[in-house]
Amino acid sequence: MTLLALGINHKTAPVEVRERVAFAPENLAQAMHNACHAAGLKEVAILSTCNRTEVYGCGSSPSLEKLLAWLAHYHDLDINRLQDCSYQYEDDKAVRHMMRVASGLDSLVLGEPQILGQLKSAYSVAQEEGLIGAELGRLFRHAFNVAKQVRTHTAIGQNPVSVAYAAVSMAQHIFADLNESRALLIGAGETIELVARHLYRAGVRQLTVANRTLGRALDLAALFDAKAIALGDIPDVLPDVDIIISSTASQLPILGKGAVETALKKRRHKPFFMVDIAVPRDIEPQVGQLDDVYLYTVDDLKEVIEENQRGRESAAREAEQIIEVGANEFMRQLRELDVVDTVTSLREQAHSVCEEALEKAQKQLLAGKAPEQVIEVLARGLTNKLLHQPTVKLREASAEGRDDLQQLVIELFQLPGADKADRQD
Repeated sequence: MTLLALGINHKTAPVEVRERVAFAPENLAQAMHNACHAAGLKEVAILSTCNRTEVYGCGSSPSLEKLLAWLAHYHDLDINRLQDCSYQYEDDKAVRHMMRVASGLDSLVLGEPQILGQLKSAYSVAQEEGLIGAELGRLFRHAFNVAKQVRTHTAIGQNPVSVAYAAVSMAQHIFADLNESRALLIGAGETIELVARHLYRAGVRQLTVANRTLGRALDLAALFDAKAIALGDIPDVLPDVDIIISSTASQLPILGKGAVETALKKRRHKPFFMVDIAVPRDIEPQVGQLDDVYLYTVDDLKEVIEENQRGRESAAREAEQIIEVGANEFMRQLRELDVVDTVTSLREQAHSVCEEALEKAQKQLLAGKAPEQVIEVLARGLTNKLLHQPTVKLREASAEGRDDLQQLVIELFQLPGADKADRQD
C-alpha cells in the first residue's frame, strides 16, 4: 500500500491560486469520491484552509500524476501552472509532511494550533464518507499523537502568534488607541473567535459579528458582549466601524467596492482598516484601490508573523526531532504489518502439519502401540514435515551460488553460525 500527499500552500502558491484550488465545504464529500476514482485511491482525505489545499491518499497503485490532473480539471486550472506550485510526497515523505502540518511546523504562523483542528475535521469528514480505512486512519491518529507530543514537550505554542494575532497586531500599528475603535468581524468560525479574543484583550469593546447563520453570530457575540447581525445588514453598520476583519467559507466576495465607497462618503473619508483572512477572498480586491482604505490579505501578514515567530524557531528544531522519531516509528510499524500475512500463513501451515501428525499419533495409541514409540515417531515426523521444504529450497539456493538465503536462515533460527555472520557484517 502506497501513501501519498499532494498539495499547495502559502509558500508555494499566491493567494490567487490558493483561492481557486480551495474546496467549498458542501462540495468536499463528492470531490473526495471523485479523487478516489480518478487516481486509483482506496482511501482519501482533503484538507482545505486559507493557506493550503492538500489531498492525502493511499492505494495499491495510486497515481500522483492522475491526482494532479484531476485537481487541475476539477478547479479548471492549467495543469502546468498547478504543477509549478504544488508539492508531491510518497510514503515516508508523505508521513513526515502530515506530521509537520499537524504540529504547525508547515504553517504561515510557526506552531499555530488551529491547523491541528482543521486536520482533525478533514479526517472526520472523510471518515463519515467511508473513505478512511486502516492505512490512512493509522497515519492520521499517529500524526495527531505526534502533534500532541510537540505541544507537550516543546515551547512551540507558548507565544501568542497566529494569523488572528498578526491581524490585530497590525491594527495596533494603524490606530493609536484601540479603546476608541469599533470592529466588524465577518464570519463566526474559529479564526474570527481568535480575532475577537485578541481585539478584546487589546481594548476593543465595540464589536459586531456578522455571519450567514445569525444563531452562530449570537453565540460568538455573547462571549464578548458584542452585537450580532446577518450578512445582509453589513451595509447598515459599515459606516460606523473602523476595523473590518473577515474570514468565512463563502465562494463569492461578501464586501464589494460599491458598498465601501458608500460607507466612506458617510464617514467623510475617515479611514478603514481591513484584513481579509479568507480564501477565496471575502473582500473584493478592488476595495484596496480606494483612498482611505488599508486592505490586507493573508499574504500581507507574513512580515508581522515572521517577526513574531522568531522566538519559536528553537522550539521548532526540537519539534522536528520529535517528528523524525515519530515518522520512523510509524514506518517501522508499517513494515511490521507488511509481514503479518506471511507470519499468519506460516503459523497456519505449521498448525496444519501438527494437527495431521497429532491425529496420526492418536490413532497409533488407540491401536495399542507403545506411547514412547508413538512420541518418538511424532517428534521425528514433525521435524521432517516442517523442515523438508525449507531444506529443499536452501539446497537449491546454495547450488545456484546464493548464500543470502543461508545467512537469512542462520539469522532467523539463531543457528551456531549467527555470531560469526554478525561479526562479518
